[in-house]
Amino acid sequence: MTPSARVQAAIEILDQVTASARDNGPAADTIVARYFKTRRYAGSKDRRAVRELAYRAIRLFGDAPENGRAAMLGLAAQDDALAPLFDGSPHGPPAIGKHEAVPQPSPLPAWLGAVLPAWFDAAEAAALLERAPLDLRVNALKGDIADARAQFPEGEPIPGLPHALRLAHGARVDDSAAWREGLVEIQDAGSQLIVAACGAKPGETVVDLCAGGGGKTLALAADMAGQGRLIACDAIRARMAPLADRARRGGANVETRLLDMTREREGLDDLLAKADLVLVDAPCSGSGTWRRNPEGRWRITRDRIGRVVAEQARLLDIAAELVRPGGRLVYAVCSLVEAEGTGQVDAFLSRHSGWRVDNAGEAGRRSGPGRVVTPAHDGCDGFFFAALIRHGPAA
Repeated sequence: MTPSARVQAAIEILDQVTASARDNGPAADTIVARYFKTRRYAGSKDRRAVRELAYRAIRLFGDAPENGRAAMLGLAAQDDALAPLFDGSPHGPPAIGKHEAVPQPSPLPAWLGAVLPAWFDAAEAAALLERAPLDLRVNALKGDIADARAQFPEGEPIPGLPHALRLAHGARVDDSAAWREGLVEIQDAGSQLIVAACGAKPGETVVDLCAGGGGKTLALAADMAGQGRLIACDAIRARMAPLADRARRGGANVETRLLDMTREREGLDDLLAKADLVLVDAPCSGSGTWRRNPEGRWRITRDRIGRVVAEQARLLDIAAELVRPGGRLVYAVCSLVEAEGTGQVDAFLSRHSGWRVDNAGEAGRRSGPGRVVTPAHDGCDGFFFAALIRHGPAA
């Protein structure tokens, strides 16, 4: 591909990404993969270059540009090397019009500042758009940090996480023996900090209510050392589908339970007031993960925040029924929006008098009844998490 053809390819991808964000369609990564699946002529260097152009443009705008060309024009206004590539060549984009509108860059949607915490500043916004490193969790059921470092000598330990290694962005892991044999899993340090805050112990009954693909479930299994009962639940079959293979690879003993969406409570009767620990890693707006999914800024709306806040509250109320007296409920969201974090836990405590806030560790910063970690402050994805104890004697 010529340099101009690469720019045109990025424009075509960005057309799809902007439309998908409006219609709540596939993520940008999926769109890029599909685009090149039908364009076998593009070599690996072409694919990397086009992907880089598309993501540079996505990171530039907090509000979605009108279309892919507008996004690339905005990037060209920042990069003098790109404007000449709008040359009207057979596979390149048409020349830039004299009066063609160019959108102005912005890190976040204009309205979003009103729903973020007071401490959120320009440095935090910038860090949310940087490329994330690749973090590994070393599976204690299979080995230790020394075993993992023997296979990833470039890996750096992450302070506060004795089973974590950090690799550079783009490092290859899933073709390694360590991954195939279950010694390591790819998991951001923020997610590992949440599991550490859970404090799961061998012999306990633990429920991961919103398990998804099971990243945190498997980390809980390692903390439980294969002893006790671990139940992973979700209401979306496809989201939980990878968990069985991941658990086998990692040597984890996990029960899986597919729940009926909006009727989850009916599938949990046998666990009422029996769990020592329930983790609610709730669906959220995803603002803490924009390092990985920067087009998420184009999807977030006030209405969407309202919907996820209502869903989070509903799931928390279900989870509360599962915790035994003296047991523990950990709530987490990969969002920095106050209504999804501090506001959500405050609302839970106002609805449920039989609960108190518990220690959630020392990671990050205190935020009302919980804690928050961010890329700028902690070098990991953004999360809010809080630990709550149900009043009553411990078992």
